[in-house]
Amino acid sequence: MAITKVSEFSSKERKIAMLCKALAHPARIAIINFLIKKRECFCGDVVNELPLSQSTVSQHLKELKNAGLIVGDIDGPRVCYCIDQQTWNEAGAIINLFLSQKSKQAVKPC
Repeated sequence: MAITKVSEFSSKERKIAMLCKALAHPARIAIINFLIKKRECFCGDVVNELPLSQSTVSQHLKELKNAGLIVGDIDGPRVCYCIDQQTWNEAGAIINLFLSQKSKQAVKPC
């Protein structure tokens, strides 16, 4: 098994990679879009919206929560999810900064 050397990269590079990985699935993008429209919802609401099983939706919610993009508050037997606005704003800023970099293009394309 290969040993990853994640610690060899800057914290900024690790943060961008973590955020992009959390968003690297169409179901997670759909969940984020749904939460932006609804402001908050329960897992069952997301299950009703997406063509995925409850367990699959829960896994995607877990990934988004681990990345800090959403938060979940326990409300009795259910969990109410919403966008973590501070992390969302930070993610937007760091990803925009990364994507706005200008590359030094060679005279002819490689």
